[in-house]
Amino acid sequence: MNPSPAEKPPVNSLRDLLPFVRPHRGLVAAWLGALALSSSATLALPVAVRHMIDQGFSAGSEIDRWFALLFAVAVALALATAARFYFVTLLGERVVADLRRGLYAHLLSLDQAFFERTRAGELLSRLSADAELLRSVVGSSMSVALRSGITVLGSAVMLAVTSPRLALFVLLGIPLIVLPMAFSGRRVRSVAKAAQDRVADANARAGETLGAMHTVQSYARESYETGRFHQAVALALGVARKRIRLQAMLTAIVIVLVFGSITAVLWVGARDVIAGEMTAGTLGQFVLYALIGAGSVGALAEVWTEVQRAAGGMARISELLGERSVLPVPARAEPLATPVQGHIRLRGVRFHYPTRPDAPALEDFDLDLQPGETVALVGPSGAGKSTVLQLLLRFHDPEAGSITLDGHDLRQLDPVSLRAQIALVPQDPVIFGTTARENIRYGRLDANDADIEAAARSAEAHDFLSALPQGYDSELGERGARLSGGQQQRLAIARALLKDAPVLLLDEATSALDAQSERAVQQALERLMRGRTTLVIAHRLATVLKADRIVVMDRGRIVAQGTHAELLARGGLYADLARLQFDHAPSGA
Repeated sequence: MNPSPAEKPPVNSLRDLLPFVRPHRGLVAAWLGALALSSSATLALPVAVRHMIDQGFSAGSEIDRWFALLFAVAVALALATAARFYFVTLLGERVVADLRRGLYAHLLSLDQAFFERTRAGELLSRLSADAELLRSVVGSSMSVALRSGITVLGSAVMLAVTSPRLALFVLLGIPLIVLPMAFSGRRVRSVAKAAQDRVADANARAGETLGAMHTVQSYARESYETGRFHQAVALALGVARKRIRLQAMLTAIVIVLVFGSITAVLWVGARDVIAGEMTAGTLGQFVLYALIGAGSVGALAEVWTEVQRAAGGMARISELLGERSVLPVPARAEPLATPVQGHIRLRGVRFHYPTRPDAPALEDFDLDLQPGETVALVGPSGAGKSTVLQLLLRFHDPEAGSITLDGHDLRQLDPVSLRAQIALVPQDPVIFGTTARENIRYGRLDANDADIEAAARSAEAHDFLSALPQGYDSELGERGARLSGGQQQRLAIARALLKDAPVLLLDEATSALDAQSERAVQQALERLMRGRTTLVIAHRLATVLKADRIVVMDRGRIVAQGTHAELLARGGLYADLARLQFDHAPSGA
């Protein structure tokens, strides 16, 4: 995921922000207008001060008028600065909000292979920490940089107008200020990028640990995980310290050079005033322009490091935005006939997981499911059973062979339309950190409360959901922490019941159920499977016995298929599995 050292992001990676800025042209125009007014007011201040000194203090002059002018310029500066702050800060908020929305939507469009090789904590870091850096740049640093740049140029012009001779001395000192910034820029940028990467690593480690607290605490590994996180934070802190040291050194060098140059120019100017070659007001005007220019250069030096950091953050975000799903979506997807019959056919399928290229998950795999047929996949761990479900959902495409639904190759279908015809009950149910009602409604978003309750009753979930403090509106906690494993599984079954899809995939759907509720849920599943094409990954005896056909898999291939009785009589792998896992087969048959 991270670029090589030769690909360190330049500042122009911030150009990738332009598509998110363009929709807010009105705000940009208002900000630039306020910026022009505030910069003009800033550059007008020294002129007002010169008139105040040269004419306001002279005998018989109207001193009140010149102080009033100075105050008026200050008020204009205050109002313009406030407007500039408002518009640019609001622009930053809106741009970063659009960026986050766009990045999140893009992540959801990526294929499963991307999520297999990328840590969720790293993605969250880019959505949060990196986006916050960009908020700072758009909402503050960018405005400061542009304002400082305009002020530096304006001050330079006015310095030349005020005193060409003194301005020449200032001009000679500019390379001494700019060169350290230019030479340090690449180094600061690379260190800033490394710092963000280390922060992402620490966040990813924390997210992984917090998501596995049950395992961490059951193995009493709190101290171990604390040490690992401390190590990751220390590494991030070490890189951040290097970045801060570079920024501090750059700031110190620039300030010394800037104010050293101003001191030298002041010395020359003071001698000119003493010699009568320049008025005190003109020197005061020159000094103010020099101070304004110097302050702006200092601000540029300080902001430059922030821009470098943000460039690193934008480069990391651009990496994600540049990711493309390896599963192409056809420009003109084939429409599925309504209603979907559920005829599934796999022919000569070969597949390797991207993370395990040396081990075939499926090899020369053929399977035909007739509409309404229930087929159970059995076999040892790693036989490829779950891979069949992954391919049917088109989380991956086969490397060879084809998979069709009602005669349509899955690669020619819109993945969203395909998955709308499939209901999945996974082995490890996913419960969202919201209410029970919303968790079930996830199966069909337009379902009403009556439909949700009916699905819960069919899944034997109504009784325990009604017993919760707020019933169906009770919050279930992160990952359903307030429910037992069996209750979570029944909630997932209710969700699949509510979806009412023509194709049903059951991945060990009754594995977490206790003996008391298994029979009732099995009956609910039987009602759900009736008339639907169902593919079951099963070790439970009841599901296997009632399947129309049992397919025995080993090392990505089908080694036998038939009914329970036929396979037992045939012996081989299924008979061995039956002896190990289906001890009660004779009594259940």
